[in-house]
Amino acid sequence: MKPTRDELGKGVTPPVLPARKRPAALRRGQRLGKYRIRRRLAEGGFAYVYEATDTVEGLRVALKVPRPELVSDEVLKMFQLEARLHARLDHPNILPIKNADVVDGRLVIAYPMGVESLADRLKRRTSLATKLDFVEQMLAAVAHAHEHRIVHRDLKPDNFILFEDGALRLTDFGVSKIAFKTLVASGSGTVGHMAPEQAMGEASLRSDVFALGLAIWELFTGELPTWPFAWPPAGVEKLRGVAPPEFLALLHRALEVQARKRFADAGAMLAAFRRARPRFDASRRAGARGKAKVKLKTTKHWREVRFRQFLRDHKQALQLDRECAHCKGPLSEAMTHCPWCGRGQKKLHGASGFPATCKRCGRGRKLDWRFCAWCYGPGFDDVSGRSYSDKRYVAHCAHCRGSLLAFSRYCPWCHRKQTRKWKVVGLAKRCRGCGWGVPGDEWAFCAWCGKPKPGGRA
Repeated sequence: MKPTRDELGKGVTPPVLPARKRPAALRRGQRLGKYRIRRRLAEGGFAYVYEATDTVEGLRVALKVPRPELVSDEVLKMFQLEARLHARLDHPNILPIKNADVVDGRLVIAYPMGVESLADRLKRRTSLATKLDFVEQMLAAVAHAHEHRIVHRDLKPDNFILFEDGALRLTDFGVSKIAFKTLVASGSGTVGHMAPEQAMGEASLRSDVFALGLAIWELFTGELPTWPFAWPPAGVEKLRGVAPPEFLALLHRALEVQARKRFADAGAMLAAFRRARPRFDASRRAGARGKAKVKLKTTKHWREVRFRQFLRDHKQALQLDRECAHCKGPLSEAMTHCPWCGRGQKKLHGASGFPATCKRCGRGRKLDWRFCAWCYGPGFDDVSGRSYSDKRYVAHCAHCRGSLLAFSRYCPWCHRKQTRKWKVVGLAKRCRGCGWGVPGDEWAFCAWCGKPKPGGRA
């Protein structure tokens, strides 16, 4: 079936492979343009994956090359579609494309080389903290794809690649489709890792949710649920020994046989996981096993890496100068909710970047303010008679023309409530609830109104 223009999208556009004799399979040591083949890593339904050396950059790469016996116009169009789908997705948990081109008569897609697949990693002992980090990264990757209305259709541990920094990255969009509504197509995917309706030829965002549920269940129990997917699957006792009821309820919903009962997409599933994750209590789990209480190792996890990346990108625009006492996520004084764990921040404690603080909400204030810009508290008694300028003032009150800081809820001069929808510099997304600026799908909750999964309209 010929891909539509919407399916092709924008981005990497490999040239069409010219008509010629089908090339032979690649061998160890063989040169393919600037790449030297080292070994074959995997064999899929449509392509081989090789480890190779980029002789120009001196780096190891993974090369995806169509199987010689299956080369056809339709297969080549599918690979072009995969390259273009990848080019649309820019996320730390999605494997980027280094290059896509015709090399020595072959269509080749080059990717950064990881350490191993998640399937290989699961063959060894894995700590609970590491499993939870893996789950969050898996959900974040698929949530980003779903945000762009892309159904992956082949989610399984083999298609998540682990890198040395602990990052998991999703790959193999070869059977993906653009999905604005439920799709009716072939039952592409891997048998045993797909939803019942996908096996019947109907795939949707909810089919990916089911496949994620299967992968996460296998990650925690070592058992892969099978048809008829009766609840609970094998291995439930092992899972109950380490997971809170909220996490079991999440997996139960993800593995519903009826698609309409599942999460609408991976973004909703990710938000539910972030709410359930704090419920994993190390001491309670250890006590249930009759062992002494233990404390999880405080190693550097992916969540910390994500927080640091978010600070690098948005610290100045969002004025991120504090952290959540519960999850340690970066916050600003103007936020009423933690965007990472959803905890309310009605009253703040600790040092402020302002010379004084409001006794009602604990947020900072300037000495010449008559009222708090963040809460509807009473006026201040110790108002300075001197006027202080501030480079952080970005707007004016529509009533008194007094200067306002970004994300002010009230005018500090006339006490009027501000109805403007504050934007965030460099971010186009707005919360579906309050209309204030949010960073797309990075937050689990809106920092301004507390709405779950706030990434909405641009």
